[in-house]
Amino acid sequence: MAESDRSPLKHFVVAKKKISTIFDQLLEYITEGADFVEKTYRNTELKQIATEQQASMIHGYTKKLAVISEVLARNHMKVAFFGRTSNGKSSVVNAMLWDRVLPSGIGHTTNCFLSVEGTDGDKAYLMTEGSDEKKSVKTVNQLGHALHMDKDLDAGCLVRVFWPKTKCALLRDDLVLVDSPGTDVTTKLDSWIDKFCLDADVFVLVANSESTLMNTEKHFFHKVNERLSKPNIFILNNRWDASASEPEYMEDVRKQHTDRCINFLVDELKVVEREQALNRIFFVSAKEVLNSRMQRAQGMPEAGGALAEGFEARLQEFQCFERTFEECISQSAVKTKFEQHTIRAKQITETVKGIMDDINIQAADKRINLLKERDDKMDQSDYVRSQLGLLTEDIKGKIKAVTEEVETKVSTAMTDEICRLSGLVDEFYSDFHPSPQVLELYKNALHKHIEEGMGRSLADRCSNAVNASVQNSQQNMIENLKPLLPSSVQCQLHMLIPCRKFDLSYDLNFSSLCTDFQENIEFRFSLGWTSLVNRFLGPKNAHRALLLMESSAQIPRRLATTPSAPNIHALTQENVSQEEIMFSIGTGLASLTSKSSMTVVIVTGVVWRTIGWRLIAASFSLYGLLYLYEKLTWTTRAKERAFKQQFVDYATKKLQMVVRFTSANCSHQVQQEMATTFARLCQQVDLTQKNLSEEISRLTMKIDQLDAVQHHSKTLRHKATGLETELDSFIKQYLQPQQ
Repeated sequence: MAESDRSPLKHFVVAKKKISTIFDQLLEYITEGADFVEKTYRNTELKQIATEQQASMIHGYTKKLAVISEVLARNHMKVAFFGRTSNGKSSVVNAMLWDRVLPSGIGHTTNCFLSVEGTDGDKAYLMTEGSDEKKSVKTVNQLGHALHMDKDLDAGCLVRVFWPKTKCALLRDDLVLVDSPGTDVTTKLDSWIDKFCLDADVFVLVANSESTLMNTEKHFFHKVNERLSKPNIFILNNRWDASASEPEYMEDVRKQHTDRCINFLVDELKVVEREQALNRIFFVSAKEVLNSRMQRAQGMPEAGGALAEGFEARLQEFQCFERTFEECISQSAVKTKFEQHTIRAKQITETVKGIMDDINIQAADKRINLLKERDDKMDQSDYVRSQLGLLTEDIKGKIKAVTEEVETKVSTAMTDEICRLSGLVDEFYSDFHPSPQVLELYKNALHKHIEEGMGRSLADRCSNAVNASVQNSQQNMIENLKPLLPSSVQCQLHMLIPCRKFDLSYDLNFSSLCTDFQENIEFRFSLGWTSLVNRFLGPKNAHRALLLMESSAQIPRRLATTPSAPNIHALTQENVSQEEIMFSIGTGLASLTSKSSMTVVIVTGVVWRTIGWRLIAASFSLYGLLYLYEKLTWTTRAKERAFKQQFVDYATKKLQMVVRFTSANCSHQVQQEMATTFARLCQQVDLTQKNLSEEISRLTMKIDQLDAVQHHSKTLRHKATGLETELDSFIKQYLQPQQ
């Protein structure tokens, strides 16, 4: 067996391998694209980038390409041999296979369709239709016997014969040869065509050159021509070796057969042009070729044995048929098996590329919009941050100014109220009695009266003005910070920061302030020793002088410095010294001799000399009358007046001490109120900034996702362009007519 290194059948094998590789790449590409589109469509952050229709369309392409890939893997070149019974169809197949693969002989040897295809194994086997059992085939006779013995096989059944590729070179190139029963043994031609002819690439009509084309043969191929568009038909006039016995009629008979075959192909079937028809008609002797090739396979001469004259010419014509057939079936199979799939692949690739372009455009448009939106958000965030800083400094200054104003106003008002304290105390009326229990109740009621009265007066003078100032400042804060907030928050700002009346709390805490007040409502004669000492020496020095005099009356002078003397120790602890007392008395006497006192003494001395003891008696009488008068007028009312005067003097000093504290406390209240309002506003601004930051982060994430979508879609588009280039190259190399 000899095989050309450049067998035309290799054209189909190479084309099949290449188109299968392209479809594998295309299926992988479409699968990747389907996953990408599905993921993009399902991403809730990337709405309107990919549609459900696009996702379902690409998924549909995935299924279609998977089916096409399976079909391509099974595809092979198929040639079907038809003709009347005993025209030598099986012999032609055996001759082409260089071996007796199919049963042949005299009479009706093929009673069903037989397909011969290669197997990689080293043993031949057959499989009947509807069964997966592999039946062993050792010899052709056994095969023929098996067929004849199987009563279930009819003319419409298919028996697949698998012949080792190592024994037949023709079967190595994805070629399947189908032998058929005679077209004259059944009327079920339509079912034959549907079952065995629709996927055939070449039809070989094996005619008997000892007769002519019969109507049954023509009728069958007319039906084939109706179902297929211009099928490739070869006509083999077999048994041409019979013409050797009548050489004088050989050319005439050949011309007669040729004319009839051309007329059938060109005029009746119209499957080829007239100038091409001669290349489809051959005169051969399949039996001679098979015998010679089998002898050659056994190492014997090809022309050995009883061969009719002209064998070499018939062998060459058979070889010419094989070459032409191989070229035709290779080209035809590539076109019929791959052309529609290639066109479909280009359509799918173009559609998917368009989808990737649409996704890329949608992603680019949305990315531009999101970039603009993010820039706006970033500008807004920067503006809010900078404006908040400026407004914070400004509002701090305003708060400071308002608090200072409040502090001044409260301090002035409280000072004025302290000046009016005596009037406020005089307005107080309650049962007064010098007993400790009643006096304590009187004090508590007086404290409450003064605290309420002063609080009311301060509120009348300050609260309304302060409240108006605070509300005005709060409103200014809101108006200044309002532009920094989103419109939705601006509408709800009155709910988030409710405006309420601000009331200052003047907590004087008068009871605690005057808790150490000690009244002195005991009767004291205005011209008594204590009163005179107080008048001349002052309360502080008089107190010290009186203590010293009491100590001197109780303790001898020689013991005055005794460390153990308790009174002297007390005086020492109080830092009262003799020098200080004497200095105080001297100062009092000096004041006595000063001014009018000296005049009184001189006048008294003159009167004494003039009047004498009578004046002294009269003076003592007057002194006693005065004492009696004062004693009689020292009533409960007088005691209450003395109590109130003492209380006014004491409370005035205490209130003057807390003026600054109270005004500072009020200013602190105002500061806290305004600061709280500003803090609430800042909280809303901070929340706005946080929302802006989150929105910027979300937009950045979406932009990154869109960048990834754009990059992936561009990559998939470039892959589609590469696949289109490969498909165009395949079309140019295998499907377009060669110049």
